[in-house]
Amino acid sequence: MFTGIITDVGAVRAVEKRGDTRFVLQTSYDTSGIDMGASICCDGVCLTVVAKGPDWFSVDVSAESLNLSTLGDWREGRAINLERSLRVGDELGGHIVSGHVDGIASVVALRAEGDSLRATFELPERLQRFVASKGSVAINGVSLTVNEVEGRRFGVNLIPHTRQVTSFQDIKVGDRVNIEIDVLARYVARLAETEGK
Repeated sequence: MFTGIITDVGAVRAVEKRGDTRFVLQTSYDTSGIDMGASICCDGVCLTVVAKGPDWFSVDVSAESLNLSTLGDWREGRAINLERSLRVGDELGGHIVSGHVDGIASVVALRAEGDSLRATFELPERLQRFVASKGSVAINGVSLTVNEVEGRRFGVNLIPHTRQVTSFQDIKVGDRVNIEIDVLARYVARLAETEGK
């Protein structure tokens, strides 16, 4: 489990095609404290550490994960939001994030709003019922509050701090992003479905 509070912006150092795809990710984490097999949230996707060095770690990604997330877009040099898994007693500063991506959204508009940047995203139709104004959503692993919703589109405010400590400093219209809906929204929707039967 994760919180959606990014603790490092790493980068893709290498992409190795094998049976699965291996990504070597550069990080500022002290990798001596990362166990083999540890889970790290990488742009919103929970991945397993399979190798590591002083300033890098590697993860293997299946074809299904490449198809269902933006990981298939990753190339050398790409900035990646990173978060280590939550430990008992850690502060839950964002919201509960599983690292299981629900779909891919796209950036359809950006506009300055004071010192912040208002970003508008478009969701796959099957996910729109799970996103509500003032609810939470994880975008590329970042816990964000939804400002408004209109059909398949929703907006969030990216404050200067969020942009400085995440890969959103380079966000642009047309970008594809990983979306994970709030686990509470998922259960509320499921409960409404079963009560309606």
